[in-house]
Amino acid sequence: MELASQLLDVEKALRKMNCWSDTMPSASALASTEPFALDTLDFTEWLQFIFLPRMNLLVQTAAPLPENCKISPMAEEYFKNFSGQPAELIRVLELIDALLSSEP
Repeated sequence: MELASQLLDVEKALRKMNCWSDTMPSASALASTEPFALDTLDFTEWLQFIFLPRMNLLVQTAAPLPENCKISPMAEEYFKNFSGQPAELIRVLELIDALLSSEP
């Protein structure tokens, strides 16, 4: 499935940017109810520890996918002063946004 491939590309981009962590955030940080867990996680942590696992689970179980996805604007805002190269990650997130926002 195209989405599964794009989720792998998100991981690859995070690793390439040195934004991948081997340390899991605390259970309370992961339990945030705020959008993107902004009160407890960095955006890259949210991608790695919340977004990717949840989306992979939906893909693996053939569960209904979100019908509207707007992650790339958050990524653009988060990375606007980032010294690394976020363009690849943002491009993949734009593809995911388009895919999920265009499905019936």
